[in-house]
Amino acid sequence: LRSPKSIMVKKIFILVGHPDAETMSGALASTYSEGAKSAGHEVRRTNIGDLKFDPILHKGYKVIQPLEPDLLNAQEDIKWADHIVVIYPNWWGTMPALLKGFFDRAFIPGFSFKFHKVDFGWDGLLRGKSGRVIITMDTSPFHTRILFGDFTNELRRAILMFCGVRPVRLTTIGPLPRMSDAKKKAIIEKIRNFGRRGI
Repeated sequence: LRSPKSIMVKKIFILVGHPDAETMSGALASTYSEGAKSAGHEVRRTNIGDLKFDPILHKGYKVIQPLEPDLLNAQEDIKWADHIVVIYPNWWGTMPALLKGFFDRAFIPGFSFKFHKVDFGWDGLLRGKSGRVIITMDTSPFHTRILFGDFTNELRRAILMFCGVRPVRLTTIGPLPRMSDAKKKAIIEKIRNFGRRGI
């Protein structure tokens, strides 16, 4: 491990994307947070299931849909952060609907990106931040990718990287039901070390 003196202290925002935080997603978030705090990083955490908001963007961007207080608070946490960590389970090849609704509602033009008016281009307004996406699975990540394609692109590339977050590191964990206790322990230590290093 690196010595604490070699680690740059960061402001870290952790978003638990499982609607039920009493799961592996929540446990990994706690592990990451413990590791980060032990190294002196500042941490803020949000459980998606605790937020009160309408996850449906009813009119797209044609009509301004006022943001609920919980979404405004989450936006402030994202602005504050140097590093964004999102942890969620892979359901039907993608993220849970509530988490997708969060990004539909909170990652709006003017906050996370801005399209150019005169050319085909955009500005990612979350530049200067890095990210970590952690996806848990009941199946093998390798076999899932072979059978159904890349299930990591939606959040990692099409949302976070599109909005200027770089680099966005990826960790896939599975198959959880058949994972030995020793392997689970090794993964927990790996996530704790990510937290210590703020990556």
